[in-house]
Amino acid sequence: MAIDIKKELGQAKIEQRIVYESGNEMAAYAAHQINYHIMGYFPISPSTEVAQFLDLMKSNGQHDIVLIPADGEHGSAGVCYGASTAGGRVFNATSANGYLYMLEQMPVQSGTRFPMVLNLVCRSVSGPLNIHGDHSDLYYALNTGWPILMCRDPQAVYDMNLIALKLAEDPEVRLPVMVASDGYFTSHQKRKVQTFAHKEDVHKFIGEQPKGYPHTLDRNNPITVGPYMNEPDYINNCYQQSMAMYNAETVFDRIRTEYADLTGRDYPILDLYRMEDAEVAVFLMNSASEIIKDVVDQLREKGIKAGSIAPNMIRPFPAKQIAEALKNVKAVTVGDRADSYGGHGGNMVLEIKAALFTEGNRNTMVISRIYGLGGKDFYSEDGHSLFQFAIDAVEKNRIDVPFDYHGHTVGDPAKAPKRVLNPMKYEDLNTGLITVTPDEASGKLNVRIPPLRSLTGKPKRIAPGHGACPGCGIFSGLELFFKGIEGDIVALFHTGCAMVVTTGYPYSAHKATYIHNLFQNGAATLSGVVEMFWERKRRGELDEYNLPDDFTFVMITGDGGMDIGMGPAIGAALRNHKMIILEYDNEGYMNTGAQLSYSTPMGHRTSTSNVGSKQAGKVFHHKDTAQIMAATHIPYVFTGSEAYPQDLVKKAAKAQWYAQNEGLVYGKILIACPLNWLSEDQDGSNIVGAAVDSCFFPLYEVEHGVTTITYNPEDKNKKVPLIDWLKTMGKTRHMTKPEHVESLTSFEHEVERRWNMLKAKHENPYL
Repeated sequence: MAIDIKKELGQAKIEQRIVYESGNEMAAYAAHQINYHIMGYFPISPSTEVAQFLDLMKSNGQHDIVLIPADGEHGSAGVCYGASTAGGRVFNATSANGYLYMLEQMPVQSGTRFPMVLNLVCRSVSGPLNIHGDHSDLYYALNTGWPILMCRDPQAVYDMNLIALKLAEDPEVRLPVMVASDGYFTSHQKRKVQTFAHKEDVHKFIGEQPKGYPHTLDRNNPITVGPYMNEPDYINNCYQQSMAMYNAETVFDRIRTEYADLTGRDYPILDLYRMEDAEVAVFLMNSASEIIKDVVDQLREKGIKAGSIAPNMIRPFPAKQIAEALKNVKAVTVGDRADSYGGHGGNMVLEIKAALFTEGNRNTMVISRIYGLGGKDFYSEDGHSLFQFAIDAVEKNRIDVPFDYHGHTVGDPAKAPKRVLNPMKYEDLNTGLITVTPDEASGKLNVRIPPLRSLTGKPKRIAPGHGACPGCGIFSGLELFFKGIEGDIVALFHTGCAMVVTTGYPYSAHKATYIHNLFQNGAATLSGVVEMFWERKRRGELDEYNLPDDFTFVMITGDGGMDIGMGPAIGAALRNHKMIILEYDNEGYMNTGAQLSYSTPMGHRTSTSNVGSKQAGKVFHHKDTAQIMAATHIPYVFTGSEAYPQDLVKKAAKAQWYAQNEGLVYGKILIACPLNWLSEDQDGSNIVGAAVDSCFFPLYEVEHGVTTITYNPEDKNKKVPLIDWLKTMGKTRHMTKPEHVESLTSFEHEVERRWNMLKAKHENPYL
């Protein structure tokens, strides 16, 4: 049957078009139509795609937004705040722990009244780590002073992003605005969406950027942003901010009416469904609020007067509208997709109860249920259960269980996880085949290792059965490094591929004690473990465990972890804790979809450094973490590669000696990522070997500040042109084409410059 496009598009006053896209795509689409000045961003699932889509459009010249990849979400929030003080339009997107990492910046943005738009693609907050959708991150936003708009589907994501900027810049508001959608439910599911056909109509709707407000680039009107402020000025500032927040409700109502007139799509502050005569109701937010409407219809067919409420705005909280909607309702079940632990309900039920009390409604019974945590699906059967709680309360005229979880499973002790892997024997881990002895004359360590085949009987630290991609170089690289480590270890893994694919409750591929903490704080966490070990050992509290003296602490990081985690790593290095930081460098944030990291080399293609007519991969050079860590003057720094196994095993043995006897060690190994490097699974070792032979990834060590190149391809006549390495990967083959010669030449010059600097350091112990 033919589709009547005119009927589909309704009676809109502007020309519209129909697309079939996801929520993340529509957030990016709206942003590109607005053509913001700046987006500071950092990848985190499930919001990462927003930046990816914008970068892809940027590479083809579809917008002018300057995309700034930050070193972490805290940095991205700082980028956005700085840009907003400079008077431009600013955009960002984040999720979950990323939002919490930028949280302290949020009240600064609103308290100093600089508008911007942030898309929060809602996701569970760790720990334990869960990347699926609920509202636990959203609820942290409630007290930050940002108006919050809600999006039940991709259509709403598009529309609310246009409305949000107009709301943020309104003279009665002048606040940053958050647009919240459900991770994966809305962010990744494609739906039919109507959009403005022409950017000009978008610009006409949002209007010109308001003039007359102070900014930091006005030389004729220098201002002080964020001064120290005492009482009574501080309370006055907060009062004005509070009034602006309440103004946002009236302004939103005006803007949404204008938007409805233009497009035919209306977003009243409350989305009320069959509430006119409802006696029982359910309150839900975002994606679940659409499913519950089917349940309402099914109950109505049975003669039950059911209705549903969903807010399109939760800051300011629509207290009066909710009290009005519930004035004739006998019982309402409020579903919260996050718990306010210890508060006898989630944030929404607590605010609804307060609204009813304030407005004088003492008759409506309110039932609280926590549901859908960690992305647990919400089905119509769940909707019927939520309604049944209200129906039962009406029939009994009481609430038997005012607060509870819905959809959880009561634990069964008989089904508790059981150990599958037995602890490794100390005797098997301590082979005695590796010897490390200090050389008093040189101040360096002498290492003797047996033929590598002699170490094959040494137990692997990570069991087979993990979920890594075919050809992943992480575990071959890590296991080779661990061959040089004697005895027991405690390992901490940053968030990343190595962490994700080896742990999935109730299973773990780790044979040794394993800790996980977030990207940004692993080094600090392991520092605490190390110092607690030595202090408890000093006090004799660990004697019963018969721990050996050669306990070794290793932090594994990668997937860009030495970007967001650089600060704590430097802090740990300066404190010189007895531990090893080992970075597996796969040149990107591979666990979140191959976004660029600071270790990504110039010109390389990633999902946020696309190749197109206006952009040729990453536009700045890679970060040299080994040299940065060497500058902290720790005892030992090294680089390694599985392509040169004897070299790596020797360095591992040295690393262990220094970590046990002197202080912190940093090592970096280059590992292959066939999936995102667009290379053959079996070619990983050859590719990283070519990276070494091209001098892109030289093998060296810095021992007590003295640099030694441990493998020089020039001396062995094995040096290969950089372009030979680039040809081995699909992500870099474009660099071999004539149109990208400028990027290639710049990359070649930088690699050669760094190699020559390294050779100079090798020749001079004082460099």
